[in-house]
Amino acid sequence: MSEPLFRGVLPALVTPFRNGAVDEDAFVSLVERQIAGGVHGLVPVGTTGETATLSHEEHRRVVELCVQTARGRVPVIAGAGSNSTAEAIELVQHAKQVGADAALVVTPYYNRPSQEGLYAHYAAINEAVQLPVLVYNVPARTSVDISNATLLRLSKLPNIVGVKDATGDLGRASLQRVECGEDWVLLSGNDDQGLGYVAQGGHGCISVTCNVAPELVARMYDDALSGQWQGALYGQDRLIRLHKALFSDASPAPAKFAMAQLGLCTDEVRLPITPCSEAARAEVLVGMREAGLI
Repeated sequence: MSEPLFRGVLPALVTPFRNGAVDEDAFVSLVERQIAGGVHGLVPVGTTGETATLSHEEHRRVVELCVQTARGRVPVIAGAGSNSTAEAIELVQHAKQVGADAALVVTPYYNRPSQEGLYAHYAAINEAVQLPVLVYNVPARTSVDISNATLLRLSKLPNIVGVKDATGDLGRASLQRVECGEDWVLLSGNDDQGLGYVAQGGHGCISVTCNVAPELVARMYDDALSGQWQGALYGQDRLIRLHKALFSDASPAPAKFAMAQLGLCTDEVRLPITPCSEAARAEVLVGMREAGLI
């Protein structure tokens, strides 16, 4: 069996802010901390990176900084999605130009295309840019669910290489393994379900929790992917309350609060996201204590 193009845990990196601007120094430090913690790749400017409220200039700069800081030590999968196909192509082209290893392209949101429209969207990106693309399926945010049948069609295109699955339907991993073949990359988008996704044949997870606890999360996926299930389950048990707590308020506010407790960045977010509530902060602190982080 061939090795998947991407595997293990890849943090969905937060974009740190200070006084309203991207805190570049903090971002570089975060990337270095993730690599030192043993992660298997990096994902800048996804949902957790608050890409919806970054300017295009900021978006491009964060991708460039990530690639420059990583220096080839781990792959960089740049967030590059849009509900405009032309804009998505521009962002994927930029990711390629600055040296990213792949692009993460969310299903088009708000305009709710048909399955044929979804196929045409990704097919156009496949034709326009020679860069591996992961389809990001997150119906709770986009109001559209790309079907396994459409993913099967897309898997036959040379540059569409896999999926970030945030549907919560673990059985999809098994079906896609059977239908799309062993080269199709299967990454979970849900921290609390990531271990189960790997047990169903997935290759890893694009993780929010990894921002806070890279060593613990990386060790869990190393254990799972090497068949050390007892160690992986121990890691999951240790992290489960933190996994849940980081979504106790609008993401990434809880993650940034946790990171601020560790002195990694401020807890500053951009409207319409607001700092997390007192109740969410309490949950985060409980999760951090159970994980042994504080």
